[in-house]
Amino acid sequence: MSESVPVRCPDCRRSHRYTAPAYPCACGAPVAAPLDPDRVPGPVGQRAWREEWVSVRCGSCGLRGEWPHPELGCPCGTVLRIPVAGEEASVPAGRPRRPAVPVVPIRTARDAVTAAVLYLRRLGHEDIRRADQRPTSGIGLAGRGVLAQLDPSSRPATPRDVECLWLTAMTESASCLYFSLPGYTDEARARADTLDVPLFLLDLTGVPRPVNAAADALDADAD
Repeated sequence: MSESVPVRCPDCRRSHRYTAPAYPCACGAPVAAPLDPDRVPGPVGQRAWREEWVSVRCGSCGLRGEWPHPELGCPCGTVLRIPVAGEEASVPAGRPRRPAVPVVPIRTARDAVTAAVLYLRRLGHEDIRRADQRPTSGIGLAGRGVLAQLDPSSRPATPRDVECLWLTAMTESASCLYFSLPGYTDEARARADTLDVPLFLLDLTGVPRPVNAAADALDADAD
């Protein structure tokens, strides 16, 4: 369960109870930032990319991911940034944060498509469109030399989904990658590793997160 802390607005002096939001890790477990009750929340002034994110480790699988920094909007109009425990050491050593890039929080399937397109553009593919050939499941996206499949459903991707994407990409002499909101079955991950298909998990923040070695290699080349 997400923890909660008392918060008092420094402008209007109203008292609030803030509960940290939880986001799904790549393993499926909910992850919430550990709040620091001993530090005083401060108002958000001029926003900076580095301050918008906090690194949190999943208690189930140990994977460290970056999530939106907890914030509370007071009815008086003040936005408060809630302190996170261990925040000063939130950036993993040897891996600085990337420059600011547009992200879209995912609430609808359209948001998921937008998030995938933005990521493909970061990889250098500016001409992304809907694929001419509809995939067996989800939504197909295509650009010059690349084919992507986005699955916004509630069903984890299967080996057949991965194989169909790979075969279609082979016939079009294109590289391919897979985005999924619900994730992948273990068999799908194993098949993707065999075929060298990059797999990404789209979390609710709109940030694609690599879930296999091929995706890690591709993500390292993203601008």
